[in-house]
Amino acid sequence: MDLLWVTISAGLVFFMQVGFLCLESGLVRSKNSINVAAKNITDFTISCSIFGTVGFGVMFGASHWGIIGTSHFFVSDQLTPEVVTFFMFQMMFCGTAATLVSGAVAERMNYFGYMLATILITLFIYPVVGHWIWGGVLNGEPTGWLEKIGFIDFAGSTVVHSVGGWVSLAALLILGPRMGRYTTDSNRIPGSNIPLASLGALIIWFGWIGFNGGSTLAWNNDVPVIILNTFIAACWGGIISTAIRYLRDGYIDLMYILNGVIGGLVAITACCHVVSPMGAIIVGIGAGVVVYLGEQVIEYHKIDDVIGVIPAHLAAGIWGTIAVALLATDPALTTLSQLLTQITGVVTVGVFSFSVAFIGLKIINRYYKLRVDEESEMMGLNVAEHRVSTEVFDLLTAMDMQRRNADFKQRVPVEPFTEVGQIAQLYNQVLARVNEEMSQKDEAFTAFKQSELRNGAILDAALDSIITIDQSGNILDINPAAHRTFYITLAKIKGRNFFDLFLLPEHVEKGYISLQSGFTQTEGFVLLKRNRVQLQRSDSTVFPAELVITKTAFDESTITEYTLYIRDIAKRIKLEERLKSLAFHDPLTKLFNRTYFMNNLKERVNFHKKNGGNIVVIFLDLDGFKKVNDTLGHKAGDELLCEVADRLKSITRTEDLVGRWGGDEFVIIMSGDIDRKSVSQRADELLTTLRPTVMISNNPITIKASVGVAMCKSDACNADDLLQNADIAMYQAKQAGKDTYRFFDDQMKESTAHDFNLENALPIAISENQFYLVYQPKVSCKTNQVIGFEALIRWKHPELGMISPSEFIPILESSSLIVDIGEWVIKTAFAELAKLKQLGFGTVPIAVNISGKHLNDKNLLPYITRTAKEHDVALNLLEIEITEGVLTGESATSIETIERLSTQGIKLYIDDFGTGYSSLSYLSKFPIHVLKIDRAFIYNCTTNEDDSAICLAIISLARSLKMDIVAEGVETKEQLTFLQKHSCDAYQGYYFSKPLTSKEMITLLKN
Repeated sequence: MDLLWVTISAGLVFFMQVGFLCLESGLVRSKNSINVAAKNITDFTISCSIFGTVGFGVMFGASHWGIIGTSHFFVSDQLTPEVVTFFMFQMMFCGTAATLVSGAVAERMNYFGYMLATILITLFIYPVVGHWIWGGVLNGEPTGWLEKIGFIDFAGSTVVHSVGGWVSLAALLILGPRMGRYTTDSNRIPGSNIPLASLGALIIWFGWIGFNGGSTLAWNNDVPVIILNTFIAACWGGIISTAIRYLRDGYIDLMYILNGVIGGLVAITACCHVVSPMGAIIVGIGAGVVVYLGEQVIEYHKIDDVIGVIPAHLAAGIWGTIAVALLATDPALTTLSQLLTQITGVVTVGVFSFSVAFIGLKIINRYYKLRVDEESEMMGLNVAEHRVSTEVFDLLTAMDMQRRNADFKQRVPVEPFTEVGQIAQLYNQVLARVNEEMSQKDEAFTAFKQSELRNGAILDAALDSIITIDQSGNILDINPAAHRTFYITLAKIKGRNFFDLFLLPEHVEKGYISLQSGFTQTEGFVLLKRNRVQLQRSDSTVFPAELVITKTAFDESTITEYTLYIRDIAKRIKLEERLKSLAFHDPLTKLFNRTYFMNNLKERVNFHKKNGGNIVVIFLDLDGFKKVNDTLGHKAGDELLCEVADRLKSITRTEDLVGRWGGDEFVIIMSGDIDRKSVSQRADELLTTLRPTVMISNNPITIKASVGVAMCKSDACNADDLLQNADIAMYQAKQAGKDTYRFFDDQMKESTAHDFNLENALPIAISENQFYLVYQPKVSCKTNQVIGFEALIRWKHPELGMISPSEFIPILESSSLIVDIGEWVIKTAFAELAKLKQLGFGTVPIAVNISGKHLNDKNLLPYITRTAKEHDVALNLLEIEITEGVLTGESATSIETIERLSTQGIKLYIDDFGTGYSSLSYLSKFPIHVLKIDRAFIYNCTTNEDDSAICLAIISLARSLKMDIVAEGVETKEQLTFLQKHSCDAYQGYYFSKPLTSKEMITLLKN
C-alpha cells in the first residue's frame, strides 16, 4: 500500500508539470507561449535525465562529510521496489525545481541558455542542497549536515521552491527586465491566456496532494491531515493576497489570487506534518502577506519576474520553513534553538544556491549570451527560436508592413472562428471604410472657402470641375478643370445661368426647383449627395456626370453661394459595363459564361412555370479537343473554341441562349413552344454545322462533338436537374461512338446511378474477395488438344448476383483499382499454375489480360517476377494479353515494359485484333507473338464474305510477320473447319468449352 501511495503521489507531482506549463504559457504573450511550453518540457526531460544518472546519487548516496552523496549513481544500487518508487518520487521533485526558472525568465532567455541553466540547477545546486537536508531519508538515518542539526523541510519549501526561486533571482539579475517592462506606465505586461493560467494553477493545486501527501513515503494516518493543511493554507494564501491588493488598489487582481494560492501551497509544504489546521490557516495568511510584499519589493527594484516565482516560491518558501519553529504542535520544535536552526538552513541554502547560480550563469553569459537579441525579443521567441508563428504575430506583422509601406489597401490575413481573426476582420472593415472615405475626398470639398480663395491652388489643381454659382444659378467662377470639361472659358460664361447652359432641356426645370429649395428637397438635386445627371458641353455633346453641391454662407449679410463639384464619369460607366460584361461573359469566346447561363436558366424555369411551354438544355462536348491542344498548342485550341462559338451562334434563334460551360463544353437553352421533333432537327443541324473542316494553324481540323439533350415541361422543371440530365445524355452520346446526340431518358439516369453504385462497390468487392477467375481453354486447330488457358475475371456480388465484366471492367479501367485487380489476377494465375505443376501439368500456360494503365506501371514486371518466384513457377508459363488501344497509346514506360516482358520469355498477345482504328505500325515496333482474331469477325466468317476476307487477311498478316493466330468465339463446327482450312493455329470458344472453374479445368486436363 505504501509503494502504491508513493507511486500515485509521484504521478500527481508529475501532473503538476502540466499545471506549470499551462500557468507559464498563459502568463506570457502569445508570441512566446510555444517557446515557454518547449522550455518546460525540455527542462523536465533534462532534469530527469541528470537526476537519474548523477543527481540521485549526489542527493541520497553515501554521505561525504554531510556535504555530498557518493553512491547510487545511475540508480544502480539496491534496485528494490522501494528504492525505485522513492527515486521516481524524488525525480518529480527535481523536475519541479527546474521548471520554476523557465517561468521567471520567460520571453527573453534563449532556448540553449535555458538548457544550460537547467543543467546548472539540477547537477550542481538542487542535489547538493537536497543532500544537506534529506540525504538520510532513503536509509532512515540523518546524513546531511543540516539534517543532523535538526533542520526540517518536510516536502521541500526550501529544497525545491526556495532553490528554484534563488536560481530564478540570479538569472533575472543577469538578464534584466523584458523590453518595455519598466519604460511605460503599465504595471504589468499582460498574459495571452489568463483562463489557461488559472487552469494551470488549479492543476498545480491538485498535484500538490501528491507533493505533500506523498512525502510521508507511506500511507498512514498523517496523510489526511497533511492534505487538509495543504488545502487550508492555499485557500488562505489566495484570500489574503487578493484582499490586500483590493484594499490598496480597489480591484481584484487575478495574479494575486494565483500567486497567493501557490504561495500558500509552497509555505505549508515545509510544515504540513507538524501544524494543526489552525496553524495551517496562519501559515496561509502569512504566505498571502509575504507574496504581496514580495511582489512589491521586486517591482520596486524592477526585477521582471513573469510568473512571480520570487514572491510565491522563494519568499513563501522561506516563510514556511521558518514557520516550523513557530507553529508546530510539538513543543520540542517551537524553541529558539529550532528557530535558529531553521534560519541557518534558509540562509545557507540561499547563499549557496544564489552564489552558484549567479557565478555559473555569469560565466556562461560571458562566453554565450543567455538573452536573445532585441529583434528576436520583439519578433517573439515562437518565431525566432522555433520558426512557429501565431495568429497575433501574423496580424501585427501585416499591420507593421502596412505602416512601413504606407499601403492601407492591402488587407491583413483573417483566421476565421478565432478572437484574433475577429480583430483582423474588424480591422479590415475599418481599413475599407477609411479607404472609402479617402477615395471620396476628391469628389467633394467640405471646406468652405471665402471668395478670395476660389482662385487658389486647390481649384486650379483639382481634376474635377468646380463651378461656383449664386442664389439665382448664375456662374461666379470656374476652375481650369471645368474649362477643359465644358470647352469654354470663364469670360464667356461668367454671369450666365449654369442650368440654362449645361443641363439638358428636360432637366432645366428640375434644376431651378432644386435651387429655389436650397437643394434640400428629396427630389431633384440635393446638397452633399452624389447626384447623377446628364450634362452638355459647349459643343452640345452630352456626357454622364456626378454632381455634388455644397453651400457657403460667410455671414448673415452675405448672399449664399453654392459650389458645384462635377466629375465626368463616362469612362467609369464604360468600365462598369465592361466589368459587368466580364462577370457574365466568357472572355475568349464572348459567349455567356456559366454564371449567367444558370441565372438565365432559372429565370426561364420560373417564367415558363407561370406561362407554360417547354425548356430544352443542349450540352455539347467537343470530341478529340485534347489532341488539338496537345499537338497544335493551346493557341490553336483557343482558335478552335472561338470557331465553334461562332458556328453555334449562327444557327441559334435570337431567343435562344448560347454559353460556354467551361473547357471544351458548350450549352444552349431553348424554351417556349417547341417539341421533340424540332429539337432533334436542331441537334442534327448543330452537328452538321460543326463538321465542315476549318483551318487552324495551317492544319485542317474536322470539328465533331457529342451532344446531350434534356427536355422538360414547364410544370416539372428544375434547372439543376435539367442541366445534369443533359450532361448525362452527352456522356451517353460519347459512349455511343461520338459525333452524335442523345436525348435524356430515365433509363440513362438509372444506368449512371448503377455505374456509380458499382464504382463504390468495387473496393469492397476487392477487400471481401468477391472476384474469382474462370479459365477459357485455348485449343490447337490441328490436334484439337488444349494448349493453354485464358484467365477471365468474374464478379459475384452478394446482393446483385453475377455482374457482367462489360459493366465493371470499364469502371475499373477508369480508376487506379485496375492495377490492384491486375495484380490480383496475376497472383491468382500463378497460384493456379503452381497447382497444375503439382498435378503434372507443368507446361500448360495461362494468359491474363493487362490494362494500359497497368502496362504503364513500372512495378508490373518486378511484381510478375516476384510472384513467379514465390510460387516456384517459370515466367514463360504466364502469357500477357493486351488490346490494340493499349499499344496505340504507347508511352516510354509501356514500350520498355513490353520489351522487358518479352526478354523474360513471356508471350505477348494482341486481343480483339482488327477492331482498332489506328495504324498497324505498332506490329513492327513491339515484340508481339500472337494475334487474336476478334469474335465479331469469326461469328459470320462462313456466311459473310467481308468477315471471311478480314479473317484471311489477319491470318496472312500474322504469317508474314511470323506470328501465331488464335481465333476467339468459335461456336460451330463450320467455323472451326474454316479456320483449319486456312491454317489458323488455335481457337477458343463455346464449341470446345465454356470458361471453366479451377476444378473443371483440372478435370479437363486429366481427361
